[in-house]
Amino acid sequence: MESLGRRQLLAGAGAAALLGALDACGVASLQTKRQSLSPTLQLTPVRASTDRITRITVCTRPFRAQGPRLDVERVGSKLIVHNYGHGGSGWSLSWGSSSIAVQKAMASGERDIAVIGCGALGLTSALLLQRAGARVTIYAKELPPNVRSSLATGVWTPDSRICLEEHATPAFKQQWEQMARASFQTYQNFLGLPGTPVEFIDNYFVFDDASMRFSSEASGRPPFANLQREMLGDLLPQSADFPPGSHSLGQRYLRRNSQLMFNLTAYTRLLMAEFSGNGGKIEIAEFHTPDDFAKLREKTLINATGYGARALFGDQSVTPVRGQLARVIPQPEVSYGLIYKGVAFVPRRDGLVFQALGDSDYYGYDDATTVPDRGEAERAVGTIAALFKSPAPP
Repeated sequence: MESLGRRQLLAGAGAAALLGALDACGVASLQTKRQSLSPTLQLTPVRASTDRITRITVCTRPFRAQGPRLDVERVGSKLIVHNYGHGGSGWSLSWGSSSIAVQKAMASGERDIAVIGCGALGLTSALLLQRAGARVTIYAKELPPNVRSSLATGVWTPDSRICLEEHATPAFKQQWEQMARASFQTYQNFLGLPGTPVEFIDNYFVFDDASMRFSSEASGRPPFANLQREMLGDLLPQSADFPPGSHSLGQRYLRRNSQLMFNLTAYTRLLMAEFSGNGGKIEIAEFHTPDDFAKLREKTLINATGYGARALFGDQSVTPVRGQLARVIPQPEVSYGLIYKGVAFVPRRDGLVFQALGDSDYYGYDDATTVPDRGEAERAVGTIAALFKSPAPP
């Protein structure tokens, strides 16, 4: 599942400075900009009310401290290419990561190849295999929309819990950048299509007070790698500041950046249709151990089972990260996102999304529970609703 964290969103536009205090100089700069900002930014009010919640979903993101697993191993007569463990960056890195996996699978010389799993990494692996000339069968216990990837937030956050900072070696950074840029460029091909599978939105980080501080990591715990701001700053426009009086959200401070958003219902249907149209086959199957692969006719497999790889391969390096979404009736006239007081709002066309982020990137870490928390959902929706009820206190 894509984790929508304040660090990732700010990094997308080089705005990480807001994680520290907006000092006196910064405030003076904002006040100067206020005079030149015209017309006033008018944000359409979000109909954020708990009676409009249609569904509450919980996803388990597969985090690995050392980053995604993309190695090759042999199990009996089968060659297994792994493609899992992307934390909250599965959709974001899917095309680039799957391109690496497909190259390794095709190098086996086989042209009948199996893909295990039908989520973000499984679907993109299958499509890229087809484009490379392979005949592909997807084997999966469940299909969209009943896979974990269908429960993602739906925004481009390529370094969301991708690894711990201590494992972000130069070689890892190079591979990550390759995956991120390849995926970003591929997504451009989905812009403007019927159903709007992919689009750009404006996102606003909202502060009640210019001196507010937020910690990006929990105290005493190792930090996650923060790569987007460092390595991908050229991909999106620079951020813009909106001080009090220049916008419609009262006496608050806003920072705007651009964000890629995936409307996952339309996007997943498009991928499934292309796979089937190319002659792809899907078989419902469940595997309990790698030995179960022996019954498959294909000799080369891409393992894209996400969090399921923890049980299937006994990979205890996979740590669950719980993420819950409150889904609300769509509001087509709202086309911007918000982050406010540890809650993210995403204006998905297939249902508005509200997600509690907590006070650090460790929110939900090592929590495999999947029971929806109605109280958390209502607090998330209520937090965003408060932006449109009254100005921030002085």
